[in-house]
Amino acid sequence: MSSGTDDRIHVVTHVDIMPKYTEEGARVLRDLAAQSAQHRGVVRFEIWQEPPRPNHFTIVSVWENQNAFNDYLSAESTRSFREKLQPMLGSPFDERVHRLLV
Repeated sequence: MSSGTDDRIHVVTHVDIMPKYTEEGARVLRDLAAQSAQHRGVVRFEIWQEPPRPNHFTIVSVWENQNAFNDYLSAESTRSFREKLQPMLGSPFDERVHRLLV
């Protein structure tokens, strides 16, 4: 059971790319994963692709704390990624931030 001292932030982001951009979007997401894995404060960074709907992706990341995640969001590489992916999106990012309960 969690002692309440775990400051880690768990983030799940669903990314829906228009089907015609699936391959290009996947490349952009792979680049994001490579860059993000090196970011200060990252504990885990993975991108999953949904097999029955290959244009649907889920980014799962864990950050040491809220400040590390905020730094990541404001980083040039993250802003650039979002700008690059924006015209390919079929819907807005669905990003949810969580803390571990147990």
